[in-house]
Amino acid sequence: MSIQSHEHVACPDCGLLQDLPHPRPGHVIECARCARVLAGIATGRVDVPLACMITALIFFVPAAVLPLLHVSTFGAQRFGWISTGITEFRTQGFWPLGALVATFALILPVAYLGGLTLVLASLHSGRTGAIAGLSLGRIFRWVRNLKPWMMLEVFLVGAFVAYSRINDVAGVDVEIGGWCLMVASFAMLIALTQLDERTVWEALPIPPEGEARPASFIACLACEWIAPRTQEGSHCARCEARLHERKPGAVPLTVALTLAGYLLYIPANLLPVLTIVRFGHEDRNTILSGVFELIRNDLWPLAVIVFVASIVLPLMKLFGLTWMIMSVDIRSRALLVPRTRLYRLIDGVGRWSNIDVFMASLLIAVLQFGTLTSVKVGPGLLAFAAVVVITMLATTAFDTRLMWDAAGRNERGPQWQT
Repeated sequence: MSIQSHEHVACPDCGLLQDLPHPRPGHVIECARCARVLAGIATGRVDVPLACMITALIFFVPAAVLPLLHVSTFGAQRFGWISTGITEFRTQGFWPLGALVATFALILPVAYLGGLTLVLASLHSGRTGAIAGLSLGRIFRWVRNLKPWMMLEVFLVGAFVAYSRINDVAGVDVEIGGWCLMVASFAMLIALTQLDERTVWEALPIPPEGEARPASFIACLACEWIAPRTQEGSHCARCEARLHERKPGAVPLTVALTLAGYLLYIPANLLPVLTIVRFGHEDRNTILSGVFELIRNDLWPLAVIVFVASIVLPLMKLFGLTWMIMSVDIRSRALLVPRTRLYRLIDGVGRWSNIDVFMASLLIAVLQFGTLTSVKVGPGLLAFAAVVVITMLATTAFDTRLMWDAAGRNERGPQWQT
């Protein structure tokens, strides 16, 4: 399976319309203007990512229903499942955190792994028609939209951090569910490195009229399909997304979400996220004090990961989005490519800020030994989780093509870069 020669595409980051040549094996095709990868080295592969996705799906099932960790202290024992942390969040009155963990670590991973496996299996068997009344293009678009919110590998890193912190106060062993979680996460990551989205899009049936260059056109942001401008507001012929020249209300929505993120960032870092009670002594932990605790325990690599993911990344997202919004307002032409690359960075790594939330879900799941040791959730964790979700929504709402429009680089009418 391979993509067709000279496909007409519009870069989703800068809006440049260009002819995409047929990629050679092992080569990457980038946008001629902003260096966005338009076709990767895995172009044409379906079998390898399909096999890895099936493996990930098979191993995630026991990871979701079997215990991840076994903790013992002074003869008392507890087992921790993913669901245990969800239940404990609700018990302590922080049901939004329980809903977040259930959604990002259980529901969406199942939907993502199952949906992508279905799409790849259909392409492997040569079936590109509708499934249960839904087109394969629509299913893959939904799967693609789920990707940033499906946090299986982020939960795994949070579990590593939790394991390290638990090991400092009690005996802890990895159970069968934990090992299955590792296999599922690594299999999924291998699958994603071997999957090129354009291979999937190019395998889907398209209307014959879509093969010619329209005199005036609009690009689908989901699958990069080029359609006549007269079709704005209608559905894309390939993925059935609603066609818009630019994301509706991108700037005001991004401004509102970014301001909310700034306001919540302060309590997220000042208020305690966890309170650990040992033999009647309470130790209130903020995000930063948790980093210092890891350093005191000589866990420097984990301390760096938590510091970057929980403190640096949210602030970088807020500052970066502020810079981009201001550049659109003042119609800045400076540093267009660096700004676009910064957007790609914060869009790709923003989800990793949830490490602290997942770590906390495992701590409260297993460190509940009455007067010996117990863990309570603090309001700072709720504010922090809100910052992560809000900044991810703000990043999704923003349209980087507006920066290029404001700089006068995307004039109306047909512009093709060959």
